[in-house]
Amino acid sequence: MSDSTPQPGPADRLARAREVLAAAEAGEPSVDPTPPTMTTRRSADRAPDSRRRDGSDTDVPESVRGDAEADPHDVARQIALRQLTMAPRSRKQLEDKLRQKGCADEVSHVVLDRLEEVGLIDDAAYARMLVRTRQETKGLAPRALSQELRRKGVSDDLIEDALADIASDDQHVRARELVDKRLRTMRGLDPQVQTRRLAGFLARKGYDSNVASGVIREALADLPEHQRD
Repeated sequence: MSDSTPQPGPADRLARAREVLAAAEAGEPSVDPTPPTMTTRRSADRAPDSRRRDGSDTDVPESVRGDAEADPHDVARQIALRQLTMAPRSRKQLEDKLRQKGCADEVSHVVLDRLEEVGLIDDAAYARMLVRTRQETKGLAPRALSQELRRKGVSDDLIEDALADIASDDQHVRARELVDKRLRTMRGLDPQVQTRRLAGFLARKGYDSNVASGVIREALADLPEHQRD
């Protein structure tokens, strides 16, 4: 039976993030500090357009939008919280967003340090989440996962930890699943053409040549059209 529990929307997640931060500021230990975005089913990257039809920026809270005397720390905090409610983010992604929105680096560092202290920014959890979802949805191998995490600003140590649980047997199984699925679109092609296309396909997914060549050989040998009578 599928889970019919309604998923929280952006407004709910924003309210939860503010609740966590407010509780931490008040010194209340009873609020669960788990980042509210880490359990969302949305993409790790997906975020809606932050511009309104009238050109105003929805990342900046309405209460301070256009207010030249607004507290820069409050503005940066609200932008970061809004980003975190849309999709999981690494600290580097938030730093880049705040810089893009005109926040001073020293202000961003103070705000992001505080969000990290209360658990709303967690690059280790973000890395594990991205590895899990990219494996499940795209079948990416460690090399491609590592490259993506580096592009998002995750440190090498955290990347290594996030990839540590991926066994070589798992890579072989995932590669074979990908190849079997792709072969359904290649029936009737010359084996050399199939091999070349599959090798390029797996390379783009981050699989090394040894894993790719072994899996491709096995998959082609199992095809009825390549088996001898």
